[in-house]
Amino acid sequence: MSNLVWFRNDLRVQDNHSLKAACENDGAVIGVYFFDPNFYEKSKFDLDIELPFGKTGKYRAQFIREAVENLRANLEKYNIPLLIFHASPAQVIPDLIGKLDIKNIYLQKEWTRDELQQEEDLGKAIDKAGLKNEVKGYRVYDQFLFHPEDVPFDSWNKIPRVFTEFRKKCEKQSKVRELVDITGYTQVKPQAVETQIPTLKDLGLEDFKKDTRSAFPWQGGETAAWERLDHYFWQTEKLQYYKKTRNGLLGIDYSSKFSAWLAIGCISARQIYHEVQRFEKEIKKNQDTYWLIFELIWRDFFKFVSLKHESQIFMLGGILQKEYEWKSSLRELDKWINGTTHEAFVNANMKELSTTGWMSNRGRQNVASYWSMHREQDWRIGAAYFEHILIDYDVHSNYGNWMYNSGVGNDPRNRTFNIQLQASRYDSDGKFQRLWLQEGLF
Repeated sequence: MSNLVWFRNDLRVQDNHSLKAACENDGAVIGVYFFDPNFYEKSKFDLDIELPFGKTGKYRAQFIREAVENLRANLEKYNIPLLIFHASPAQVIPDLIGKLDIKNIYLQKEWTRDELQQEEDLGKAIDKAGLKNEVKGYRVYDQFLFHPEDVPFDSWNKIPRVFTEFRKKCEKQSKVRELVDITGYTQVKPQAVETQIPTLKDLGLEDFKKDTRSAFPWQGGETAAWERLDHYFWQTEKLQYYKKTRNGLLGIDYSSKFSAWLAIGCISARQIYHEVQRFEKEIKKNQDTYWLIFELIWRDFFKFVSLKHESQIFMLGGILQKEYEWKSSLRELDKWINGTTHEAFVNANMKELSTTGWMSNRGRQNVASYWSMHREQDWRIGAAYFEHILIDYDVHSNYGNWMYNSGVGNDPRNRTFNIQLQASRYDSDGKFQRLWLQEGLF
């Protein structure tokens, strides 16, 4: 008898409740990860134009490849094999159930469109194979700071529209759960077929060399995530300056840079929270250390927004169902993506993004405001491009932030950024723009 752990956006060994539950059950533990082709195809939006890019681009795909490779190595320490397939779960799991005598499947609970479709397709395939009564599935919420059962709201419909109300109630009435681990777990390594991680070419993407100018030069994986945390917290103690520097544009340490590892679960929000608590006890506690927790709560907020509003986060009117006169121009899209607009600050940020798969938070707010508020282009096109290009793409934060910046989400003020003022404030010496633009504007 075997227990299958279907890894999704929880690519870590420690503080992984699905893995923990599987290890505590009788039978062998086997992991599986899918490079599902559906996640590498064109974005599914009812748009007036056809998007010239797929859902997952080369930068994020490579980061995921590295994370999966690291996950396999870390699982190996516990004699847990990780099977890797370039296929959908529906195509593979029914066959695995029979071959590996799988009785239980453990997975992180997801609730957005593509992930739900994965589960629905798998359920149909298992039913078609006559295996419905042969296997049980166990889904668990495992990507939050505050577990959904612990927040002070009776239902998803009671989640506040405004972040500040959500934050204050959670800080006052909720508690971050303790961590779990599988330290000490051992098993005889089960027999399992050897599988390979698909190449970028296999995924329909081109190879690339990482640009040395990138503010995010790291690899994917649990090991790299903890190395980054060790550097930012304990080696340099930069956490104590986080709030003061977080709006930076240049270098690796102006912000924590945890978002990419959080997005695919190489490290959990709970783990970071507890490390902040330890830092505050051992090094320093101030507004800067609190602000990292503040940002983790923002991340939670957008997850609860998507739980509440479901597929509305992908609709043109957003969660407010507002009707604006949106445009959708391929010419505007080409100029925006390639950094050839009339705004130098937008261009520099977009060139950084297309070259590295990374952009600062300050840059993201400005280029999003330019796209949706200045050019009045369909905000979902911008969100889809971010989904494609960003290393740290997270469905909830991405679409939540794009709605927020486009006047159809959780921002009660419906702001439009003065981009030239932003550039003078955050890049006053023009150093960032000079790094990415060759026009000699400064």
